Amino acid sequence: MKSIDLSSPAEAFSKQAPHFDADESSNSILKEWRQQIYDHVDQYLKPGDRILELNAGTGIDALRFAKNNYAVHATDLSQGMIVEIEKKVIQHKLKQFTFEQCSFHKIDKINSAKFDYVFSNFGGLNCCSDLTSVTKLLPGLINPNSYVTWVIMPPICLWELLWVFKGKKAAFRRLKRNGTVAHLEGEYFKTYYHSLQNIKKSFGPKFKLIKTEGLGALSPPPASDSFAVKHKTINRWLNYLDKKARNSFPFNQWADHIIVTFKYIG
Repeated sequence: MKSIDLSSPAEAFSKQAPHFDADESSNSILKEWRQQIYDHVDQYLKPGDRILELNAGTGIDALRFAKNNYAVHATDLSQGMIVEIEKKVIQHKLKQFTFEQCSFHKIDKINSAKFDYVFSNFGGLNCCSDLTSVTKLLPGLINPNSYVTWVIMPPICLWELLWVFKGKKAAFRRLKRNGTVAHLEGEYFKTYYHSLQNIKKSFGPKFKLIKTEGLGALSPPPASDSFAVKHKTINRWLNYLDKKARNSFPFNQWADHIIVTFKYIG
């Protein structure tokens, strides 16, 4: 078997950055999922909160928070993504929207007042093999009673497991203990899938798990947007079932992504 040269995920995401927003706007599932995530986060945000976003991508979420009068500091390691964030900051002229090129492994170097919320969306932290390397830095960055919401890909996704009936080896890619190789924009890099148990362990006793919610537990993922378009009736039923099940075990742990929120209790 031919060996693959692995690169940094930042290189792949830099290449993706120029067309990332256009890809999202054309994907109905992604738009619905992002709204579900906002509905989750809005339960815990308080007026005047300062938000730190990890792996902010092109700044879609940061811009939404800033427009809702939250101070948000968006970070990302990818130079291409930072370029797109800067465009949004310049265009919208929101003083409460700041940004910085920074790895999630070095957030302790951020020179800022403490934050009230830490947010990371759509599997950015799945590029991290050991979440403890990030969680150990959080107490020095946040105020007491702050919240952390991460949207992470877990090891079990029912929709992907069904791929086995199509003969796809990728059906079991999430179950590899040492991660799997992802391919994006011609670049190859390692991706790691984290169970809820693993995530809880990484946060330790200083954080209390508040809520976990499945994202795409029964409904198709964004990569299957064509299915949703072609089979609208079936998709509506799957979305209905997903909404009923996503807050209950096992569907709040077995999904394309899970939304997990912790409270810092010190």
